[in-house]
Amino acid sequence: MTKLGVSKSFQLPDGREVTIETGKLAKQADGSVVVKCGATMLLATVVAKQEANANVDFMPLSVDYRENYASAGRFPGGFFKREARPSEYEILVSRLVDRVLRPLFPADYHAETQVIIQLVSLEPGSQPDAFAALAASAALAVSNIPFNGPISEVRVANLDGKWIVNPNIEDTANAELEMMIGATYENIMMVEGEMNEVSEEMMMEAFEIAHEAIKVQCQTQSDLAGMIEKSSPKRVYNHEDNDADLEKAIQDFCNDKVYAVAKMGLADKHKRAELLKGVKEEFVATLSEEEAAEKGNLIGRYYHDVEKAMIRKCMLNERIRLDGRKMDEIRPIWSEVNYLPSAHGSAIFTRGETQSLTTITLGSKMDEKIVDGVVFDGRDRLLLHYNFPPYSTGEARFLRGTSRREIGHGNLALRALKRMIPGKEENPYTIRIVSDVLESNGSSSMATVCAGTLGLMDAGVKMKKPVSGIAMGLITDKESGKFAVLSDILGDEDHLGDMDFKVTGTRDGITACQMDIKVDGLSFEILSQALEQAKAGRMHILDKIEETIAKPREDYKDFVPRIETVIIDKEFIGAIIGPGGKIIQDIQLKTETTITIEEDGNKGIIQIMSNDKTNMEAAKARIKGIVAVPEVGDTYHATVKSIMPYGAFVEILPGKEGLLHISEIDHKRIEKVEDVLKEGQEVDVKLLAVDSRSGKLKLSMKALMPKPERN
Repeated sequence: MTKLGVSKSFQLPDGREVTIETGKLAKQADGSVVVKCGATMLLATVVAKQEANANVDFMPLSVDYRENYASAGRFPGGFFKREARPSEYEILVSRLVDRVLRPLFPADYHAETQVIIQLVSLEPGSQPDAFAALAASAALAVSNIPFNGPISEVRVANLDGKWIVNPNIEDTANAELEMMIGATYENIMMVEGEMNEVSEEMMMEAFEIAHEAIKVQCQTQSDLAGMIEKSSPKRVYNHEDNDADLEKAIQDFCNDKVYAVAKMGLADKHKRAELLKGVKEEFVATLSEEEAAEKGNLIGRYYHDVEKAMIRKCMLNERIRLDGRKMDEIRPIWSEVNYLPSAHGSAIFTRGETQSLTTITLGSKMDEKIVDGVVFDGRDRLLLHYNFPPYSTGEARFLRGTSRREIGHGNLALRALKRMIPGKEENPYTIRIVSDVLESNGSSSMATVCAGTLGLMDAGVKMKKPVSGIAMGLITDKESGKFAVLSDILGDEDHLGDMDFKVTGTRDGITACQMDIKVDGLSFEILSQALEQAKAGRMHILDKIEETIAKPREDYKDFVPRIETVIIDKEFIGAIIGPGGKIIQDIQLKTETTITIEEDGNKGIIQIMSNDKTNMEAAKARIKGIVAVPEVGDTYHATVKSIMPYGAFVEILPGKEGLLHISEIDHKRIEKVEDVLKEGQEVDVKLLAVDSRSGKLKLSMKALMPKPERN
């Protein structure tokens, strides 16, 4: 049989072999590869249109990562039993790949391009997302689509002082540091991860470990592409219409005017935008109506280039930022807690023109989020939802559900806070954090982290330490070698700059980070300076947070439901639940509480949630009664449940009944039980014996009565 396709392999630092294969599957795509490591396999394809649409001046790239349930031998959930819309995890992986690919397409390449990565086989315990960018880049490498790669991504983790590249799920969960890092052969391009209060030096070490592994993967892709005839030469694209005379005219007219606006240092972004728009309108006024209409798209593009060039030049030359701040200066901050009287916890955090109103809701185990993915399943006790309504930037547009950006920003804020949330023993609640961004001019995800910290402390959650976050920016000039690292960047500085590097942490170390690069990589010198400058900014913000609330409330607010935990032996779980849930439902109904039971080893963990202390105690008493073991010789206050000719059955503890024989009711002879006892009557009885074989209880009333004297 003829062998199909060609392949190249490399080894990870721990010796695992990774193979990239092409020419066997999906051959009608412009490029397709299968990446295999052990039993985990990813199929990546890329297709680009031959021509770009008219008047497109951006890169129309779409990246989709999808997981097939069949890859793990599982059925999808839901009524239709098929894969539907992407999960949050799939969206987050898609974003990771997109962020490292997008900056490396040629500046004049505007043809619609689609990258699809599918998980087709999964080895239990492995994390396929670490190979997704490798697969996407390899598909581009073997195609004729222009791309300034190759690139790759690896996950690095530090476990017990040892570095692991692309660890399994268990090692990642126990790691001190876990980061996904994307890079070309020369430079770091993208970073995202979470840590347990690590130092800046440890992060730099992680970058170096990851980059060495990525270099091997990039070289393997280049070697594979050299074996594929269609991969070279690449398609030639230049779909932009250009007018050199118009471009020069705009530069001559607008350069100095834009530079002057940038030098003003206006804190009001709307005022600044009006002035910059006015410069463009002044130039358009020098043209005829016909020429202005005909060349409107070119004017917009060239003027944007002027804005970008002059604002960057002003920052590097004058060392003044758009809003007048110094390079390492943080915008004015004010914050407030307990703003919403009915929320379990609430906070406002405002930094410059960016504002987050964040709420905290405390719930029971029943409020946990159920995760049913291909790679990950289980339950989440900490949820963070980030909302970015259009009015936050003064816009009017339709609300069309949660965007990928909102999911990504919310995930970053969640990772920043989660390691500072105490465990089940100190925090029995399921926590939902919701950040509504009311104003936005850069760093809204970092405002969410700060508002989340304030809100959690206002709710009484015993956070280990407060967390703050800051977004760092970068302006570089390759010709002069000048660069400026910017602390707490504005939206315009993010848009016109070369880097968006978000860092969160406590006073003792970093808890999460996210970095996107818009140029061809970043030197370790600049990365190191950005981290040190971010540390100083974090400390300043933490000072401001602690001025508002220094530590968590001593107790939850009065209207917050209380949760108490009761630990029982595993064997009693069934008795508490009862047939068809009858007993536990009865307890909840009569005590107006919410009760959950979780099996943990040989124990059962019961959580009782209630707003009323009396109801809480009543529910606890019912449960303790069920799990209590009757002791021979003890006295019980019992209830008569049924009358028989030979005696009565009485309940001495919830769910535990015994026989009170007619001869044990009184010392004197009784003809009929009904003459002495009635159903529902409460009596005191003594436990005389427990049958060793059947477990039946023998009870007595007369044993508690004084014996009558004999005549």
